[in-house]
Amino acid sequence: MNVPVNVPVNVSVIASLLSDASRSAMLTHLLDGRFHPAGEMALAAGITPQTASFHLAKMMESGVVVAEKHGRHRYYRIQKSADAEIIEQLLSLSGPVQITSLRQSVQMEKLRHARMCYDHVAGELGVSIADSLTERGLLYKNGMEFAVTEAGESFFNDFGLELGELRKKRRSFCRCCLDWTERKHHVAGALGQALAERMMQLNWLEHDSSSRAVRITEEGRECISALFDIPL
Repeated sequence: MNVPVNVPVNVSVIASLLSDASRSAMLTHLLDGRFHPAGEMALAAGITPQTASFHLAKMMESGVVVAEKHGRHRYYRIQKSADAEIIEQLLSLSGPVQITSLRQSVQMEKLRHARMCYDHVAGELGVSIADSLTERGLLYKNGMEFAVTEAGESFFNDFGLELGELRKKRRSFCRCCLDWTERKHHVAGALGQALAERMMQLNWLEHDSSSRAVRITEEGRECISALFDIPL
C-alpha cells in the first residue's frame, strides 16, 4: 500500500493496526517520534523478535511506520505527526489501561504526568500548558485548531519562537490534539513541536530512556511553572 508522504493515513487503517494488542503496544512505544530498534519494541510488547518483525512489516506496508538501516540494524518510527495524533486520539477513546504490575504502574504514572506525543508535549503537563495559554488569552480555540492572539504573538516571540517561520511549514500550525490520558486538548502542530524543542534546548525537559515519558528537570520545574503560571 503506497501512501503519499503529505497525506495522513486513513483512520480506519490505523484503527485496524491498533486492534491487535501487540501492534497497539508497539505503536504506543513509537509515539515519542524517535527511531527504535525492533528488539526494543518486541520487549515493550512482550512478544518474540520474530512476531515483532511480522507486525512491523504490517505497519510499514500501511505507511504508518518507516525504517532506516544503519549497519546490520534497522530502526523504526511513525512516519508522520498527523498519524501519531490519530493514534493518540484513538487511545483516548479506548478506556484506561489495565495495570497488572508495580513496574507498569510506575511507568503509567510517568506517562500520565508528562510524555511526548510524537513531537509535542502531552499528559498533565501538556494539557496544563494548553489550559494556561488559553486562560491567559494567548491562544483561543477555533474548531479543532488553536489560534494565536496578539498577546500570544509577543509571548511566543519573547520565548524565542519564530511564528512566521512556523506558519510556513507544510503541516498544521497549531492543532488541538485530544490527550490520551487527560481527555482534554494539548497543543500540537508546528507550534507544539517548537514549544517542546525549545524546552528541550533549555534543558527544562529530558527524554526518558525507556519510554516516551519526559522528565521535568529541577530548573525546568521552576522555569515552566513561572512561564506558564502552572503549579508543578
